[in-house]
Amino acid sequence: MKRALISDVHSNLEALRVVLEDIRGQGITEIYCLGDIIGYGPNPRECLDEVMKCKVCILGNHDQAAMFDPDGFNPVALRAVYWTREQLEEGGSSLDINRRWDFLGELPRSRDEGEMVFVHGSPREPTNEYVFPEDVYNQRKMQVLFDRLQLYCFQGHTHIPGVFTAGGEFISPDECNYEYRLTGDKVMVNVGSVGQPRDGDPRACYTILTDESVAFRRLEYPLDETISKIYSQKDLDNMLGDRLREGR
Repeated sequence: MKRALISDVHSNLEALRVVLEDIRGQGITEIYCLGDIIGYGPNPRECLDEVMKCKVCILGNHDQAAMFDPDGFNPVALRAVYWTREQLEEGGSSLDINRRWDFLGELPRSRDEGEMVFVHGSPREPTNEYVFPEDVYNQRKMQVLFDRLQLYCFQGHTHIPGVFTAGGEFISPDECNYEYRLTGDKVMVNVGSVGQPRDGDPRACYTILTDESVAFRRLEYPLDETISKIYSQKDLDNMLGDRLREGR
């Protein structure tokens, strides 16, 4: 088994294209997307068209927000949701428009493969629950999450890559030399964000999953092109571009 796990593309076409090219270069044909294809970024239609080719795609909270009234979004994110909806309604032929909405409407909240489960948020609440590195200090929360696992969970949502162990650790990619061995102990793996990293590293992030390990890949992409597109849209706050450069 060798597959690529991507998440949180957030309509960042430049980052997505670099990641997909790298995946092809690794000889990988199976791609799982763990949600948030759209939201925040300037190219929702194009990113949807690319992700539709993935073997598996999970519903993210921003994907859900594009279809229904969003709950709990801050004003910047909310404006981006409404702008994204407009873009999806205006994108090409009626066939293309319907195809994208149908794809979003049919996305599952999780994918269960026995010992492995794939979600956007968490094993308890697949779409919306955040699991942050500092949650390792919340033993009750982590115990509840790990009790729901057979073995491995792969997720996104926080845009912070790393590995949560059942022993109460969070291991960042640099702490495991960008590859974590899967030993048969329960872990939750955050695969990071393709299009809006928030761990202080602005490079796009994805992971490669095999039977033995999960490897984190970081890639430079032409982020100034994405930032310029964001700046050019009045309904996308400039902060959404600035944060790409900061990786926050």
